[in-house]
Amino acid sequence: MNPVNEELAQYSDLFMLIAALIYTAAFIVFAVDMVRSSATIRRLEAELAEEAQEELARARKGALVSASGVRDEAGGETGGETGGEAEGDGASEGDGASEGTAPAAAAEDLVDDDMAYVGTRRPFANVAVALTILAAASHAFAVIARGVAAGRAPWANMYEFLTTGALIVSVVFLLALVRRDLRFLGTFAIGLVVVMMTAATIGFPTPVGNVQPALQSPWLAVHVTLAVTAMGLFTLTFAMNILQLVQHRRELKVAAGDLRGTGGWQFMRMVPSSTSLENWAYRMNAVGFVLWTLGPLITGAIWAEEAWGRYWGWDVKEVWSFVIWVVYAGYLHARATRGWSGNRAAWLSIIGFACIIFNYSVVNVYFPGLHSYAGLPE
Repeated sequence: MNPVNEELAQYSDLFMLIAALIYTAAFIVFAVDMVRSSATIRRLEAELAEEAQEELARARKGALVSASGVRDEAGGETGGETGGEAEGDGASEGDGASEGTAPAAAAEDLVDDDMAYVGTRRPFANVAVALTILAAASHAFAVIARGVAAGRAPWANMYEFLTTGALIVSVVFLLALVRRDLRFLGTFAIGLVVVMMTAATIGFPTPVGNVQPALQSPWLAVHVTLAVTAMGLFTLTFAMNILQLVQHRRELKVAAGDLRGTGGWQFMRMVPSSTSLENWAYRMNAVGFVLWTLGPLITGAIWAEEAWGRYWGWDVKEVWSFVIWVVYAGYLHARATRGWSGNRAAWLSIIGFACIIFNYSVVNVYFPGLHSYAGLPE
């Protein structure tokens, strides 16, 4: 057994608490950005509508000048008819611009379906990103310090698994922000991080200590690293799928003639289309599926043979890890070969994430088995 560095363990707990507080602040600022973004959209739409009205006035003025010239050359009656037609055409074009162009232009100015940065000023979102970076730095130190204090990989129980998983979610989110504008996902992604940190602290408080003999293996680092990284990706795709369902509902309202979509949900105008969200979720789920295959299934089987002398047993945790693999495999197969896109694909992905939550909460806590490593007192 490795001796536990109690002082370093206390620093780990302290920085974990600091990280949780900063994440909470980042979540609040991201939420404020949502509210402010809705106000920005309303202001932009008002400006575009005003510009459209000015264009309409200029078009009518130009039509009147043109009609006046025709009357001078061709006579009063012909010129009058031409002027009336020209004025009518100008009014028709201007009305179309007023009703349809402003919302469309607003959407084009605020969001890109490829999630590229379009230059929209969002100071609150930028502050929230900066807070997330600080929180992730404190969080990373806490996780590493806990591992060093225990002399092992810091993910041998539910507390460590959840805190490490939350770190993976925040790091993946920040790395994606380097190339893609995922600030619209901030409230949901960081909100999930706060939930995971809270669940770890309140539901699975576990002091630093040594682990069971079966976990004292180099396979712990490989097996759990792959699993927790996959779970981090699945967490982000879950948030994207939820947004996809909301965005799809808004798009249906817009198609039906409600140009403001979901009324108070103007923030969704700054979110890419439901099709774009679903495409990106599919790509990330594909990567997560590969990691899940390599982690809980392949390396898990190798580790099980080393620890217990068999590659597969019908332990409840093994069964549920396979169930999760089947759900995501079915999702990828249906999406790639059966044309299951849109909401049906989103719901399959959400069901897969629900299975993950069940596996790591209910199964770990309430179903006894060889994988009962929640870390809770007996």
